[in-house]
Amino acid sequence: MSPRVIHTAQALVDEVVQVPELPRRGGNVMASEHVLYAGGAVNILIAAARSGADCVHAGAHGIGPNGDIVRAALAAEGIALASAPIAELDTGVCFVMIEPTAERTFVTTQGAERRITPESLAQSHPQSGDLVCISGFSLVGRTRDPLLTWLDDLPADVVVVLDPGTTFADVPDDLQQRVLGRVDVWTSNLDEARSLTGQSRMAVAAPLVAARIRPGGVAIVRDGPNGCVVHADATTTPVPGYPRTPVDTNGAGDTHTGVLLACRAAGDGWVESARRANAAGAIKVTRRGPASSPNAAEIDAFLAVERAESATPARVPTPTAR
Repeated sequence: MSPRVIHTAQALVDEVVQVPELPRRGGNVMASEHVLYAGGAVNILIAAARSGADCVHAGAHGIGPNGDIVRAALAAEGIALASAPIAELDTGVCFVMIEPTAERTFVTTQGAERRITPESLAQSHPQSGDLVCISGFSLVGRTRDPLLTWLDDLPADVVVVLDPGTTFADVPDDLQQRVLGRVDVWTSNLDEARSLTGQSRMAVAAPLVAARIRPGGVAIVRDGPNGCVVHADATTTPVPGYPRTPVDTNGAGDTHTGVLLACRAAGDGWVESARRANAAGAIKVTRRGPASSPNAAEIDAFLAVERAESATPARVPTPTAR
């Protein structure tokens, strides 16, 4: 059996509005669109499932309309739930404002998704080689202590993947060190890597991140259309991106992470996995909705076009006779 992708973090409902600009403090703007999506950890799991991974959500989910949205989205992709719903409490909401530039701003509530326990996480039954995702957003609030307790008891041959998010930079240093000491794979955007290392170049930040996690660990640092850098086996490899005009960047990083881990679970090397993840992210930003990852066939087709275009020699204009 191939390793599974198991996500421990918060599955939320993204309540998304398209706005012409963010309102000033105390002001108001009119939204052109309002849509509810399953989001949070759901984005990564769906991206991984669409690239062929066997996926499990180990986090908590609630009773109510928001929990129903999350469960329906996971079920539609064949993603398993490790535990039963939390009684008498619904899943929380992430309110997302998307501007015409595709930049997004978040406000997040907290609900049933924060009610994990070491016992509920253990219902995912991680095995040797499984890729267990943790989020920096789980290291604050009531999810922190149950997650840390469970991580301490996790078998050493389970691969722990950290998606630090913006929150990781703000957790105390001793907690950062405790978590990094159990992390096998770091995957983040450049801003998050810069917060840890102080370096603003992907190729410089990635090996410094790798030095902070478990020996032999892998660090992936991405920068949108500029692609990403993979530091694995003491080698730092740049992986070019595929720039596209974005319409919605919400969930693009999650798409990258999900496809990256699915390809790795299937046995691909880290650089090839990152190449497919870059392609998936490029496709996703041209689609609205956070969990709009392409499937494996769409990624194949995209890369085939890219290879064909790069192999076609540029035309040189024929001089005009005088």
